[in-house]
Amino acid sequence: MSLSDSPGEDQILAIDIGATNIKFCLVDAQGERLENPHRRPTPYPCSPARLIEVLVERIVQTECQRIGVGFPGEFADGCVVRPGNLARPGGVTTDVDPELDRQWRGFALQDAMREATGRDVRIVNDARLAALGSIEGDGVELVLTLGTGLGLSLAVDGVIQRVRDVGQEICEGDLTYDQSLGEIARAHDEEHWSQLLVRVVDRFVTEFGANRVYLAGGNARRVSPYLFERVDYRVSISGNEAPLRGAAKLFYP
Repeated sequence: MSLSDSPGEDQILAIDIGATNIKFCLVDAQGERLENPHRRPTPYPCSPARLIEVLVERIVQTECQRIGVGFPGEFADGCVVRPGNLARPGGVTTDVDPELDRQWRGFALQDAMREATGRDVRIVNDARLAALGSIEGDGVELVLTLGTGLGLSLAVDGVIQRVRDVGQEICEGDLTYDQSLGEIARAHDEEHWSQLLVRVVDRFVTEFGANRVYLAGGNARRVSPYLFERVDYRVSISGNEAPLRGAAKLFYP
């Protein structure tokens, strides 16, 4: 099924905005794929107006009325709290542009997207979206998204909690979690990346008292379950499908 086909009333267009690429995929009410995902590079510099233009261009190619979106930064109540890497004019390898950062902070992206499309657009942080598509609803569950950077979400007895955006916090030395566990670091030294990931997972499990961990995002597929053989908590690989299931959960909980 292509984006130009007319979708059924219970279908959702899932959009996963990443610091490198934006993924689009039609899913059913259970979050199962109805097509192969479509990708396009995240535009830089990425102002709110530019991002909206790119998203609307794709959305209008489908008649889908329900749009579930994951945003790669801190997001609450329909508004951007902090834009993460989208405030970097040339992507993750460039410094934050104060003016671009200012444009994003407090921006009512959800309302702007609804006004631009006339459709039911629901936006949450991308790690939260992955959590919605991963958690089982029992105990304290931690979700880490592994991609261009690192995202974190937490659920307690099935209720997603509001937690800080850890990506720009210092992980080791003078490097942030985004820098230490992002794609650039993995490509440079995958063995070190894997070993550091185990230590970071254990660090956050201890901090939040989690009994279950899910690894989602594009680089989750690169993680061997054997890395976590000796830990006393459960680790599952959710991968790239988690945000798709999460987009459906925004409409069909």
